[in-house]
Amino acid sequence: MSATLHKISGMLAQLALWLSAIGLMGMTLAVSWQVFGRYVLNSTPTWTEALSIQLMGWFILLGSAVGVREGYHLGFDILRIVFPGLPAKLMALVSHLVVLTFGLAMAWYGWDLVVGTWTARIPILGWPGGVDFMPLLGGGVLISFFTLEHIFNLATGREDGHSA
Repeated sequence: MSATLHKISGMLAQLALWLSAIGLMGMTLAVSWQVFGRYVLNSTPTWTEALSIQLMGWFILLGSAVGVREGYHLGFDILRIVFPGLPAKLMALVSHLVVLTFGLAMAWYGWDLVVGTWTARIPILGWPGGVDFMPLLGGGVLISFFTLEHIFNLATGREDGHSA
């Protein structure tokens, strides 16, 4: 069970990183085209800024989710490092539960925003307005999933409480 969970989690993290990299490259190309259009062609393309913001939301939130999986998120770790054994595990569990709550709230309210704004239009791109909030939903789901993996690992002894 834990090997399967770890494998699925790893594949999701790898996919999220690839999508983040593609989004970052896409944003770089869009901004480059905007600068070229403005200063060389003297005709600024209107869609580049909106597309760049869309892509930025995706690569930031997907990358953040992978950061949670890898344990790169911010935390106050000094007490967990100082205390051994059970106190460290309990503090790690509390930390994971806070991150899980945050991820679930992101997913819940992200879904609410996607549904609530779907009928609106992003004028320049012609996309539904709910697309703006899809990164919040996707990032929240991934953060929650990766945090549940940490909690499972903590409960089964694959994580010691010092690497949360």
